[in-house]
Amino acid sequence: MTIDSILAEIDAEIARLTQARTLLATTGTGGSRSAASGRGVKTVAGGRKRRVLSADARKRIADAQRRRWAAQKSKSKKQA
Repeated sequence: MTIDSILAEIDAEIARLTQARTLLATTGTGGSRSAASGRGVKTVAGGRKRRVLSADARKRIADAQRRRWAAQKSKSKKQA
């Protein structure tokens, strides 16, 4: 086997693998990859998916928690 024929076989294999990867990336498993890609879902170690909140959503949650803490604190002050 000459070097040229080995390189040609490697190039053909790379082309097949690239095509297979592209096909898998676009279809995913049950379409979950393409559906999740635009909705703020990240994959973390172990293959689990983790949701990503927008900055506005994090701010609303933090503000709501601060209101709950303030209500609890004022409630405990009234009892003391």
